Amino acid sequence: MERSFDLPSVKARLERLPSKPPGVAEKEAAVAIILAPRGTEDAEVLFIKRAEREGDPWSGHVAFPGGRRDPGDAGLRDVAVRETREEVGLDLDKDAELLARLESVHAVARGKRIDLVITPFVFGLREESPRLEPNEEVATTLWVPLGQLVRLEGAGTLAYEHEGLSLQLPTLKLGEHVLWGLSHRMVMMLIDALS
Repeated sequence: MERSFDLPSVKARLERLPSKPPGVAEKEAAVAIILAPRGTEDAEVLFIKRAEREGDPWSGHVAFPGGRRDPGDAGLRDVAVRETREEVGLDLDKDAELLARLESVHAVARGKRIDLVITPFVFGLREESPRLEPNEEVATTLWVPLGQLVRLEGAGTLAYEHEGLSLQLPTLKLGEHVLWGLSHRMVMMLIDALS
């Protein structure tokens, strides 16, 4: 039986998740997994492709809006909200509802775990087609049907060399873009939460 991934169905599944405590690390970050309703169709998930920037370990990657916690941020949810406003011009406090907080994950950069814990927050937008205004950190934005992700359409692997070892990392092809690494892991966490 085909499952529905419209926004009300997704919200009902995510409401059953237990509250997750934050990870423990010196540095913290948060991302926003943003779902837009599409009527009775599958909700769509917002991804960004990060701009190419020297010194950024995730330069050019497909990701979720987000970033590191600043001293002025009251909490990790506020980090996700602030970074989303800065990166794509969406005001999640005004335009969305918090649906869930997923388990925090330790960041990995260039094959090595770093002292950074990232917490994903899932938000449901109140309207179908919000206007996005990407800043200089974002090369492009893309919307992907949630059902496509859940069905693992475009699943594959990416050859990755690390300390002389050849690894095959799981990926999802999103049109001309490839999702892998931490963002892929967070998508799989969302899929697990919905199953």
